[in-house]
Amino acid sequence: MHVVVNAATSADGKLSSRRREQIAISGEDDFDRVDRLRADSDAVVVGVGTVLADDPRLTVKDAERRDRRLEDGNPGNPARVVVDSKARTPLDADIVDDAATTYVCVSEAAPVDRRMALADQSDTELVTAGEDRVDLLRAFAALQEDGLERVMVEGGGELIFSLFEVGLVDELRVFVGPTVIGGRDAPTLADGEGFVEDFPTLDLEGVERIGDGVLLTWTATTGE
Repeated sequence: MHVVVNAATSADGKLSSRRREQIAISGEDDFDRVDRLRADSDAVVVGVGTVLADDPRLTVKDAERRDRRLEDGNPGNPARVVVDSKARTPLDADIVDDAATTYVCVSEAAPVDRRMALADQSDTELVTAGEDRVDLLRAFAALQEDGLERVMVEGGGELIFSLFEVGLVDELRVFVGPTVIGGRDAPTLADGEGFVEDFPTLDLEGVERIGDGVLLTWTATTGE
């Protein structure tokens, strides 16, 4: 499996404001780049915090790209994956509509009634891995067994940190926009507990100016 983390941050490294509200960090050119990346992926992954804050649909926007996927024998949209330890994904969230198969990765600590309700949703598959939190290594192994080989991660910061922590990140692409958000409580690219030793290292593969921002592409030297 090849895991690509893609994110847009402010110039000071924030994903959004301290209110967890979406901020216009990038523009149309970068939105189109993200759409191309989605179209080239087998699955798009987010944490439940992103679902609760933004209610994303995570589908391919461009009709020609969807048609090309169909011509290649793939679904029009990549699968959607939610990492959701306690099964908090709302049953009416856009990510569990019928536009694509959705995998909800939960832990054994998730309430049984919530797990059953999510499993009953159309085109939704439940992946149970881990006792109190989702065991990402086991969950991603299960996704790979289902044929998901190229995976795009769109956040948030807690999930991105956890993926680096277990060595699952192969590539990191970050659009850094010309905006300063600030705030000690505003989410950053990699939140979680943070590293105090054995810091993941990256090799810079590319730098591209997009409008007044810049796209940075790294490969993770410690990824699996």
